[in-house]
Amino acid sequence: MEEKRDLLQVGQSGDYEKYMVMPSSVVDAVEGVQSEFITHYGKDSDGGFADAEDEEHTQTIGIGGRQYEYVPWGGDNMLPYHVQTLIGKNMVTSQCQNFNTLTCYGQGLQFFNRGTEDRASDPEIRNFCLHNSLHLQFWEQATDMKYYFFSVLVITLSRDGSKIVQMRHQDACHCRFSPKNKKGKREYVIVANWRHTPPKTAKVFPLLDEVDPLGDLMVRLGREPDPDTGKKSAGTSDRSFAIRCYVPTIGHQVYPMPYYYSIFLDAWYDIYRLIGTGKRYMIKNTAAPRWQVEIHRNYWNNVCNEEGITDPEKRKERIKKERQNITEFCTKPENAGKAWITSYDTVLEGKETRMVRIYALGADKKEGGDWSEDMGEASNSLCFAMGVHPNMVGATPGKSQMNNSGSDKRELFNLKQALEKPWHDVMSVPYHVLMHFNVWDEKYDIHVPMIEMTTLDKNKEFDIKSDNNESDNN
Repeated sequence: MEEKRDLLQVGQSGDYEKYMVMPSSVVDAVEGVQSEFITHYGKDSDGGFADAEDEEHTQTIGIGGRQYEYVPWGGDNMLPYHVQTLIGKNMVTSQCQNFNTLTCYGQGLQFFNRGTEDRASDPEIRNFCLHNSLHLQFWEQATDMKYYFFSVLVITLSRDGSKIVQMRHQDACHCRFSPKNKKGKREYVIVANWRHTPPKTAKVFPLLDEVDPLGDLMVRLGREPDPDTGKKSAGTSDRSFAIRCYVPTIGHQVYPMPYYYSIFLDAWYDIYRLIGTGKRYMIKNTAAPRWQVEIHRNYWNNVCNEEGITDPEKRKERIKKERQNITEFCTKPENAGKAWITSYDTVLEGKETRMVRIYALGADKKEGGDWSEDMGEASNSLCFAMGVHPNMVGATPGKSQMNNSGSDKRELFNLKQALEKPWHDVMSVPYHVLMHFNVWDEKYDIHVPMIEMTTLDKNKEFDIKSDNNESDNN
């Protein structure tokens, strides 16, 4: 939709009033410069990030007639949603997270015959994978791990507790954990959409021990003695349990602080955003030819007098219409190449007195090229913080931007895939529990095959490499 433009008086010289053809939004905002700046350029991105977590600061929620205590995520409990918004508003960070998620996924989690590279063909395993969409679960895991450095999977046992029959991923942004009990363990996780206060629906799942989820499960079911008492329990009636996988960070926080959060606490995220916003408004306001119009103060009266308009209100309307006519003559594409004839007089001194003069300002100047180098610097800084080489996601395209060769890109990609090994080890924990509990580990292993780029002389573009997440190394 074309933005309306209007004449804005910018000064006066003798008998002439000086006008600029400006967007109507700018004309309306002359008296509200400060509020307009905040609206267009926004606030700094570091708001909402707590300097440190305080587990003493807890909140409660009523679920099923019982009160549950939990540790809020950030000062207002909205930090994960705040991060989602910030990442989504920046094309560099958004694409970097997409790239990180895809490289972490690799070839997806797969079951193999133990000691071979053959895919498992056991009907029970294949049915389990099909009914639980394990590839989708693993992709969701990879997304949460890259965004929040932890993920939560809920396992469900059969009625007799003999087999794990279901696995469901829970969105990390919706998860809130209980404070530690007297034994130093977190007892449960609450899953709800915390954007609503209070949440419309919420579910509570017992949380298995983060270090030894399988052992904790066996104790809860009464199959193994409790290490604290040395006795077996009668066994819980619960059949659903949550397992949390997390990336270790300093202080073992309730909700890890991913290292890339530094882009919000630092200045580079805001610098990138401000440059983009500034360039947009510069181009928007100067893309069309800019005009300065000088109008003699008697011109308006002459227009009305020639048409015989004497009523004061009608004269105001006619002057307003004439202003619009001048604006449209300067800005409308259909008026290109047309001429406008106006009168002028010559005083006794020989000086011309024109009624209207129109000057084109900066017609040959191309706007919007400012800050290009700063934009590239900010983009590279964001990619650095996200752990992605700029050339891998096209953040700095072009030969002049140190665009690497094919060999360099291949090595960068292989290096990126190799760095996903620790993430796969952590993300595989729930599947190790599945393998051991269902007694599949005697014949089968779980691997996360990765993509490795090769050279063209090998007659193929990539190999599949496994990082061998064997169950014995859980």
